[in-house]
Amino acid sequence: MADRRWRRLAAAGAATAMLVVAGCSSPDPGVFHGTRLVNPYDVSTTALTDTEGDEFSLATDTDTPLTLVFFGYTHCPDICPQVLGNLAFAMAQLDQADRDDVRVVFVTTDPARDDAQRIRAYLDRIDKDFEGLTGDLDTIIEVGDSLKIYVSDGEKLPTGGYDLGGHTTSTIALDADDQAVVYWSDTTSPAQFASDIHTLLEEQR
Repeated sequence: MADRRWRRLAAAGAATAMLVVAGCSSPDPGVFHGTRLVNPYDVSTTALTDTEGDEFSLATDTDTPLTLVFFGYTHCPDICPQVLGNLAFAMAQLDQADRDDVRVVFVTTDPARDDAQRIRAYLDRIDKDFEGLTGDLDTIIEVGDSLKIYVSDGEKLPTGGYDLGGHTTSTIALDADDQAVVYWSDTTSPAQFASDIHTLLEEQR
């Protein structure tokens, strides 16, 4: 257990170091930084639950040209707040026309602890416009599987919580056809996110 935790901490430290390097440079506007999918994935139509208690499907309830989806959990100590913070900074760099065409959705991988109130309070500290989804774990796993996102049921800890360190840390872009078309790693900087988002929106206009 100690060895596995050390490996995760080491990996997180390396990712943070890479992020600092990436964030210090201006991305080439002619370069796309995410990974484009040659064969896009269709997102599951199965509904989750938003922080208002309403059903929310990533397929049928996303009406913007671009939806960015990140699976994580509010107790995550490092990667989740790092990625969500970078997305918030990226959104702030976009002009109003671009921002109006993008929505950012956070899906919890820890529904046992992440109820609607906790998710809303967590996202409000990052960006009040970000939307949060929860649901039963099996449904979250199903939706994650449709996007090739690994969601673990976690390892029960003596404290009563769960070790969810194995969850995928990619951010996914869904286009207007409800297909996953781009993946970004957790080392993507705000400037790189903003550049790619603008490129994707221009391609759909």
